[in-house]
Amino acid sequence: MKVFEQLKPKVVLAVAAHPDDLEFSVSGTIAKWTAQGVKAYYLILTDGSKGTEDRSALPSDMTKLRRQEQIAAGEIIGLSDVFFEDFEDGTLENTMAVKKAISRIIRKVKPDVVLCMDPTFIYSLERGMINHSDHRAGAMAVIDSVYPLARDHLSFPDLLEKEKLEPHKVKTLLMTNFEDHNYGEDVSEFFNTKIKALAAHESQIPNIEATTAMLKNFMSINGKKYGFQYVEVFKRLDLSL
Repeated sequence: MKVFEQLKPKVVLAVAAHPDDLEFSVSGTIAKWTAQGVKAYYLILTDGSKGTEDRSALPSDMTKLRRQEQIAAGEIIGLSDVFFEDFEDGTLENTMAVKKAISRIIRKVKPDVVLCMDPTFIYSLERGMINHSDHRAGAMAVIDSVYPLARDHLSFPDLLEKEKLEPHKVKTLLMTNFEDHNYGEDVSEFFNTKIKALAAHESQIPNIEATTAMLKNFMSINGKKYGFQYVEVFKRLDLSL
């Protein structure tokens, strides 16, 4: 396995389908970086309207609540801003409309590093889980946006001509895959911050103690592989084109 130096970005953008996705996958890394002065942004692609087992809850109310929770979590980890799109929860597809929305924000904030899910992580035999289709579709759209759509000026020409958003080349892509990874970001000092951010998503995490125990176990096992107490793990791709 290739040994990477720890990243030292100036601007980062993390993209996910739903509020709370990024708290599980990358919030320790983001909290670490913002403490170092990095400007960090989230982009949430869906409206989050389906994330409840409460049969009395209205989708519009869920959207409002989950956005409030995401903003609160972002304040805990030091985000500069959170961008929200309105694609319907549970129906996200890798369309040009989704890719244009992602490309717009990449060109706007100009990140050195973009973080997302790994679209090849479809299911886990070990954990008995299927990765949400929104996660996979959104992640594929991020990859397509990073290369070539946000980079090439002739892609979405109106972003340049009408919105004055210059093309941008991302240097590094970090994709969360809990079972197949080549890079661990040391978040040992920011584990508690990660838990505080997760706790802000009260509508999604009814038992923060159980979630904390699960993450301690998982992140410490991976930590041993990379020589740290707790890590967040990724497939890291440093882009040459």
